[in-house]
Amino acid sequence: MKTRWMPALLALLAVSAPLHAQRPVHTYSIVARDSVTGQMGVAVQSHWFSVGPLVPWAEAGVGAIATQSFVEASYGPIGLELMRSGRTAPEALKGLLAADPSPDVRQVAMIDSKGNVAAHTGAKAIDMASHITGRNFSVQSNLMLKATVPAAMARAFENTKGDLAARMLAALEAAQAEGGDMRGAQSAAILIVNATSTGKPWVDRVMDLRIEDHKTPVAELKRLVTLARAYAHMNAGDEFVTKNDVAGALREYSTAQTMAPDSATNGEMVFWHAVMLVNAKRVEESLPLFRRAYAQDDNWRELVRRLSKAGQLPVDAALIKRLSELR
Repeated sequence: MKTRWMPALLALLAVSAPLHAQRPVHTYSIVARDSVTGQMGVAVQSHWFSVGPLVPWAEAGVGAIATQSFVEASYGPIGLELMRSGRTAPEALKGLLAADPSPDVRQVAMIDSKGNVAAHTGAKAIDMASHITGRNFSVQSNLMLKATVPAAMARAFENTKGDLAARMLAALEAAQAEGGDMRGAQSAAILIVNATSTGKPWVDRVMDLRIEDHKTPVAELKRLVTLARAYAHMNAGDEFVTKNDVAGALREYSTAQTMAPDSATNGEMVFWHAVMLVNAKRVEESLPLFRRAYAQDDNWRELVRRLSKAGQLPVDAALIKRLSELR
């Protein structure tokens, strides 16, 4: 394979760590694209500390990549660069493997913004190791307890209803239920980006969550995904506030706290919902919410006083005293 970009690939891969120094991130993962929204992402679990910075890579309007086994992390940024320059996922992966002196120990999957999928499981990836590609997805695993893990992941992704996060989480849960990594579980991550780029990565990144070290990382990741959805409603509520849309803000804040009733951070959602009610002149409705927030952390009382000084609550000494001293 001879192309103009092969020398650059060879140079970039040449500076990567030698094989003996590379991290054996044996794991299972999914790369996928939502055919309706165009969002793309990666979800992964491994018996390895902090898998998030190594395996999942994604860029809005470009594609998503999972690089694992004896992981070569540079496959992520270089693969994205190749797809950004117009290469399809199969073309980009073919180039990466051709430039790699050790492709037989790699396991890589890629999907581009058009839904083209490519995957590779090297001959020296530790059994059980394989991958399955389908429409808008690829699932891959190595060092699994059973060879049936990828098939279970594929079925779960294809048969689950919901958005991209829900479907990818279902694939991870199916892998774990099938036996998962033969060594157990430790860390997990999910990364999702939008279909097109705004040029602002912090806007284009829909979800970027990591579990660094946990006995049940997939279950914990699922909990955080729910919490992330709740905070998305909080952010939407804040947007309504800036537009002076009280009804919209109250609706979003209420939805957020309902979605995360048992969260240790739920006091935050309850508190701001209460603040919005006060500003909407619905003080009596706010009181039970303030009590719930104070029960979580008494420091919320002081914030009530500070918000009044900052103009975020009415400058009404009697009202602020009533709210901050509420029992």
